[in-house]
Amino acid sequence: MPKVFVTDGYWHKTLSVVRSLGEKGIDVAVGESTRLSTALFSRYAKRRVIYPSPKRSPDEFLDFLEKELKKERYEVLITPEESTLLLIAKNIKRFKGLARFPFAEHDLIAKASDKAEVIRLAKGLGMPVPETIFIDDIAELGDKTANIIFPAVIKPRMSSGSYGIRYVNNKDELLSEYKKVHIKYPFPIIQEYIPQGGNAFGVSCLFDRGAKLKAVFVHKRLREYPITGGPSTLRESVVNDEVKESAVKLLSSIKWYGVAMVEFKVDPRDNKPKLMEINPRFWGSLSLAIYSGVDFPYLLYKMAMGENFEPVTKYKTGIRSRYLLPGDIMHFISNPERFKMKPSFFKFFDKNTKDDIISFKDPLPTFGRILSLLTLLYNKDMQRYLKERN
Repeated sequence: MPKVFVTDGYWHKTLSVVRSLGEKGIDVAVGESTRLSTALFSRYAKRRVIYPSPKRSPDEFLDFLEKELKKERYEVLITPEESTLLLIAKNIKRFKGLARFPFAEHDLIAKASDKAEVIRLAKGLGMPVPETIFIDDIAELGDKTANIIFPAVIKPRMSSGSYGIRYVNNKDELLSEYKKVHIKYPFPIIQEYIPQGGNAFGVSCLFDRGAKLKAVFVHKRLREYPITGGPSTLRESVVNDEVKESAVKLLSSIKWYGVAMVEFKVDPRDNKPKLMEINPRFWGSLSLAIYSGVDFPYLLYKMAMGENFEPVTKYKTGIRSRYLLPGDIMHFISNPERFKMKPSFFKFFDKNTKDDIISFKDPLPTFGRILSLLTLLYNKDMQRYLKERN
């Protein structure tokens, strides 16, 4: 029976990977730095391991991973979380011959993670992007922002979700908040604020070693948390050729390999989808693609194993997935229009809406997710995660 090791068991996207592969009869092992991790509770996790924190103890983590791969003889190593992915990719020579690692090289992942690099690349390809100010020297901050229009957004070059993002409404706020963000995330970019009212889309892709497209999927965000901009909590599968073609063009231009998701937001002022960022790894809404018929984890596995398959470009539309625990609950609590939302928060039994975690076939991860929130009380990695969200 083929064996796969999957890192980062805390996250619900990892649960999607574990379920996808486990349902195909693949022997899946899951690792994380804390026992209270969602994916470790899955019935499809045939082996569960606790490893040193990749963030706090990277050398110890790499030593552990090398020993684990040698001992258990896995065919494939899958890493859903970006920080762990970058660490392994940077040290990939240590794992040569131990397991297939179907992800891009470290430098390419780092380039795709850098919002400044991505915006420059997209502009060079003629794609619409938000007006962006690049700061290379803190002494330039005052001069380069002299004519800025508010509100504006400060974004770390290297972060995911809503980490480090600040919305500013005047010059004093800009100068103050920029310097605060700069301490943790050096030289963040400054962008114009795209007003509410336009749709937001994600385009998920899989490319092979020859940068040939092997799968593509488009979803529309319906809700997110924080409500000012953050990970999606409710989404729907759609067709949108404009954003699909832009995403494929962008990733093809850098000869991408593996999975990635490209985000766009439609500017209601000109009705153009503006490129926001590349997520060079598995994404939080992964379950929606699987429910809709594009099984990215399994396709990535097949690609890693050298299996040939026709590109997957067709899927069911109108399918929705929901990140209820705790994402959509938090959206409901923080949304002043909570009782006017469409679709309603209380629409729990729609046959076309599924949940990222809750499953009668695999029920224990729901319990695991609730317990995993307790890690915020004692686990330093999770405490850092909570702190960075604020």
